[in-house]
Amino acid sequence: MPEVRPARTDADLDAARRLFRAYVDELDFALDFQDFEAEMEALPGPYAPPDGAILLADVHGEPVGVVAVRPLGEEDVCEMKRLYVMPAHRGRGIGRALASAIIEKARTLGYDAMRLDTLASMTAARRLYRSLAFEERDAYYHNPLPNAVYMERAL
Repeated sequence: MPEVRPARTDADLDAARRLFRAYVDELDFALDFQDFEAEMEALPGPYAPPDGAILLADVHGEPVGVVAVRPLGEEDVCEMKRLYVMPAHRGRGIGRALASAIIEKARTLGYDAMRLDTLASMTAARRLYRSLAFEERDAYYHNPLPNAVYMERAL
């Protein structure tokens, strides 16, 4: 099993940035509508404590996965962002470990609900989120992608 830990150092933030960029490289569209590059330059940005967090999953001391949480602007509601596991490490429970850890972190930060968005084509991710008690909901922000799926769960 991986070691899931908070990103605390500059080296950790660099690792998170590399993993976030690898995630975007696998997509067949740009994340310009989310100001992705500005977000990467400003890390930890909206994920900074005390209201947010970035978690890394290490295997043999090397970061192979990442996930983040940030406040949404609504009282007691947060958003899970950018869950990613490197392809060579998928299918080993690392995504589940990261998602479970960020849910627990959100609880300790005092949030009552967590939202996320994904794509209809990301069937494995949607299956994971449903298994973690996320349910589909109406859009909570404008996403220009036609197959966006919005989900939420109580914490």
